[in-house]
Amino acid sequence: MAETRAKLTQIDPVWSRIRAEAEQGLEQEPLLGGLLHQTILHHPSLEQALAYRLSQKLASGEMSEQILREIADEAHSADLELGVAARADIVAVYERDPACHRFLQPILYFKGFQAMQAFRVGHWLWQQGRKDLAYFLQMRVSEVFGIDIHPAAKMGKGIMIDHAHSIVIGETATVGDNVSMLHSVTLGGTGKEEQQRHPTIGCGVLIGAGAKVLGNITVGDCSRIAAGSVVLQDVPPMKTVAGVPARIVGEAGCSQPSVTMDQLLGS
Repeated sequence: MAETRAKLTQIDPVWSRIRAEAEQGLEQEPLLGGLLHQTILHHPSLEQALAYRLSQKLASGEMSEQILREIADEAHSADLELGVAARADIVAVYERDPACHRFLQPILYFKGFQAMQAFRVGHWLWQQGRKDLAYFLQMRVSEVFGIDIHPAAKMGKGIMIDHAHSIVIGETATVGDNVSMLHSVTLGGTGKEEQQRHPTIGCGVLIGAGAKVLGNITVGDCSRIAAGSVVLQDVPPMKTVAGVPARIVGEAGCSQPSVTMDQLLGS
């Protein structure tokens, strides 16, 4: 495992770019030297940098930075897919968010990205049967970032959560790869049954700000959900839905709505 990680580090263009951007940032703003060294430049890999950053953000009087860092390090060492997903998330934020100009920014400043990486650690804990610790991470992410994702939810790679305030994703929700969502999105359940009660979101879906997708329904690949919509029924692939309750109002407008981030209904 250590040998595999060493090889990946040597051919890791995402991490190499982040380190280069940190060096440039150090020259441009020396007052951020402590942050850049501690968060990026002191670490040999993206995984270790993420473990450090998450521990700094989520530590409290109930659990120390050291313990949280050890938990995150353990998760990343046991499951290399966590690092793969983190890199995909960084690239997604950079490509889709016009306010993101460097790979460095999500790690340092964007709570949507930070919350997703903490969720991924919590999900790993959940899969290991360490549910109380997973719940603890969920609680701290909610308190610190204002994002509440149940650790049992299934999230794909290349996720971009823009602004990220007041996101709620329930226990039995599934989100595919390359999904983009804006603030105040809810993927919520209906009823109290313990089986599937939350939505399944396909790949390449764009979910607008304030949209609510409720119940055991499926949103098809590469569809668009307009801001403020309440979706209560299945959405076919490559369609645009809008309204309360949401109705199909047209085609998705392109092959990858989550990438273009085009939310205009006339598009």
